[in-house]
Amino acid sequence: MDCLENIFCQPTRRDLLRLGVACGAAATLGRGASAVAQDVAGTDALEGPELDGVVRKEAMFWEKLAEDQVKCVLCPRECVVADVERGYCGVRENQGGQYQTLVYGALCSANIDPIEKKPLFHYLPGTKAFSIATAGCNIECKFCQNWQISQFRPEQVKSRAITCDRLIDACRKRKIPTIAYTYSEPVIFYEYMHDAARLGRERGVGSVMISNGYIQEKPLRQLCQHLTGVKIDFKAFSEKFYAETCVGELKPVLATLEILKDIGIWFELVVLIIPTLNDSADEIRRMSKWIMDHLGPDVPIHFTRFHPTYRITNLPRTPVSTLERSRQIAMDAGIRYVYAGNVPNHPGENTYCHNCQHELISRMGFRVASNAIRDGQCPKCRTKIPGVWSQDRALA
Repeated sequence: MDCLENIFCQPTRRDLLRLGVACGAAATLGRGASAVAQDVAGTDALEGPELDGVVRKEAMFWEKLAEDQVKCVLCPRECVVADVERGYCGVRENQGGQYQTLVYGALCSANIDPIEKKPLFHYLPGTKAFSIATAGCNIECKFCQNWQISQFRPEQVKSRAITCDRLIDACRKRKIPTIAYTYSEPVIFYEYMHDAARLGRERGVGSVMISNGYIQEKPLRQLCQHLTGVKIDFKAFSEKFYAETCVGELKPVLATLEILKDIGIWFELVVLIIPTLNDSADEIRRMSKWIMDHLGPDVPIHFTRFHPTYRITNLPRTPVSTLERSRQIAMDAGIRYVYAGNVPNHPGENTYCHNCQHELISRMGFRVASNAIRDGQCPKCRTKIPGVWSQDRALA
């Protein structure tokens, strides 16, 4: 079939998986995956054996069905999986009526990042996060920046076996206060994230989940007992966008956000603004109203700039003026902390007191140039600034 648009000419997630199985990981992934895998190999604090195959461990949150079938109840897909088959994410497999995770501690990417890169602006600003990932995802965003790992099975990506102990020890050795589960979708490596976050909290290391929010209530509530923060990629305020651009649904993500609010854990939102797809003023206005009505004014929202990638290469970068308009709409709706992302040196990167507008944190890209917040307060008017400003507060 002739290609009509660039977006439809790119291979689908399933095409990529079939191609990888046929051609082998090295040929399929090329330089992209090698660079990702090198993150682990090149991070001397995370030395571990290179994996040949998968790591099997009993999965959490599943139900046994008749004829050796299982039902996964970790994410909203609720995959019913036959014997020797896998769920949509490609990293959870049924073996004889027993559901297994194949990526427990199988890290394909690791890097020490500024916490601002997640981005989290109201969580220990100016500190570092040990960022890790395994292969796999439970949705497929056509604009995914890390598709070389998120849209492949674990056999197709070079990984190393890293125990929770080793991960926590690496953070403590380097005085890194936080682990960030990120890059791909951490919900699909739930078991490892859960155990590492629990152990980390016991040893004074926090954990933040950088997620699409595609998770069921019970596992989310259990996980948040050990996490210290969450960032949710809020893709759009449209079921059509979620269905056509992410192979997912909006409703479960809205439920996740309300659950996070109910739990009381610190979380922030990021909306990647893609020209013509989710950038209308009306959609941003409706999203902002929903946030105000259901989450309140103190949840920071980051409107970030899109760059062509993966299966959307036919659209331009987001105009800065569109980010500025979105930011203004959200602030007019009453949201107190609204940021413009992926636009270095823009005033919308900085944090201002919602009461007196005094500049509290000045940023240059992912670097904090100055931070005037003291004891969680504005130094000028003593207004309490919502966020997590100390490790003691994070681990409380």
